[in-house]
Amino acid sequence: MASADTFAIAAHLHVLLRRKTGRVTDTEWMATNADYARAMAQLARHSGESLPDEELVKWAERLEQALPAIEAPAPPRPLLTVAKDAVRYMGGLR
Repeated sequence: MASADTFAIAAHLHVLLRRKTGRVTDTEWMATNADYARAMAQLARHSGESLPDEELVKWAERLEQALPAIEAPAPPRPLLTVAKDAVRYMGGLR
């Protein structure tokens, strides 16, 4: 799961890319998938250098710095624990 800081960086970069390039991105995917985050950082950096726009480059660098947090996968949960949580959730809905 992404940290609040990583999600905030992804959200800010999403807004910048939308406003300045017209590109729509997936903020949650950017905050949780390292490959997608790397691609969006590269896009932002390239766009920032070609426009030129220092703010895009700055936020691309911030996302690149957050990559280690995105790349660290959450430890897997035992299936039995997941199933118990699902049953508890379903019971709470009734």
